[in-house]
Amino acid sequence: MQRILSYLRKTIETYNMIQDGDKIAVGLSGGKDSFTLLMSLKALQRFYPAHFELLAISVDPGFEFFNKDFLNKRCEEIGVPIVIEESHIKEIVFDIRKEKNPCSLCANLRRGILNSVAIREGCNKIALGHNQDDALETFLMNFLYAGNLSTFAPVSYMDRSKITLIRPLIDTPEKEIKKFVKRANIEAMPKVCPMDGISKREDMKNMIVGWEKQIPTIRSNMIGAIKRAQINGWKEFK
Repeated sequence: MQRILSYLRKTIETYNMIQDGDKIAVGLSGGKDSFTLLMSLKALQRFYPAHFELLAISVDPGFEFFNKDFLNKRCEEIGVPIVIEESHIKEIVFDIRKEKNPCSLCANLRRGILNSVAIREGCNKIALGHNQDDALETFLMNFLYAGNLSTFAPVSYMDRSKITLIRPLIDTPEKEIKKFVKRANIEAMPKVCPMDGISKREDMKNMIVGWEKQIPTIRSNMIGAIKRAQINGWKEFK
């Protein structure tokens, strides 16, 4: 936990993510990243100078493998209250629309529901579990498939909902999260998405792994380029 907390706290302080009195909704999918985020924020809460509240929010997409009892039990163990919101995402995306590339629509629907629940529960911030690898993969997907240079921003203020979106794990490599989960023997939901392992994001992950064999510094080069772009004021980071 100490190594994860080191990454987390440095990112939070670098981007001034948390202020005194914040009520933070943690988007909980049930996977390793969201549980790592929830547990590390709970640990940070005990000694961080700015006092803040935590609430886990999970959107039930309607998949048969979504396990509410599992999420309730894990949040009780961590000591964070949870709200599980029903939705018709599975029906809309897979049954009605029959999307061939469902990830974008599914993510937009989840985000909209998460925002609505966070507002309803009196939260002023939403924390998402995107890690460093997610940011790199998103950058590549947007570049290759949409022709733009964009990826996740560490902090985003949403004017319409008046909520600030924060990504405290965005500087944390996925390998560090995997190590933490393994060493701490953390149980995550076995499956959180039917597209796990077969999405475009997985293709980007494999592409980066392949490039690293030829260019060992490719990951740090990309991260440096993205951060310099953010500093120089690119508007496409979201």
